[in-house]
Amino acid sequence: MDDLDQHLLAKLRENARAPVAELARALGLSRTTVQSRLARLERSGVIAGYAVKLSEAEAARRIHAYVLLTVEPKQAAAATAALRRMAGVRRLQSVSGPFDMIASVEAPSVSEMDAVIDEIGAVKGVERTNSSIVLSTKFDR
Repeated sequence: MDDLDQHLLAKLRENARAPVAELARALGLSRTTVQSRLARLERSGVIAGYAVKLSEAEAARRIHAYVLLTVEPKQAAAATAALRRMAGVRRLQSVSGPFDMIASVEAPSVSEMDAVIDEIGAVKGVERTNSSIVLSTKFDR
């Protein structure tokens, strides 16, 4: 991937539904060049798909939290599978430090967030959780 591919990916992060002609204008390239770069990025697996990004207003209505988890080592795979099935868990990452994993969680209300956090804590193998509710987002790329 070169610098041009990085700029193309940045434009797609802003609007994954942007027409190829609009992307080409923004990057100062021909439509054909952008189409071939997109095809190459898709074929190589750099672009795995396109997703829905909620509007700022809708995202602001939802409660977001980060949940740090300590997981029994022999239960990590089972805990990961259980967390993957929870609709409120948007991302799960393995991390270094005193915790083993961090989950990015969202819910439509505080009471539903409370229920999701309780559900995470009840997963077999999860020994301890520590939650932080997001108060505001300064920027999101």
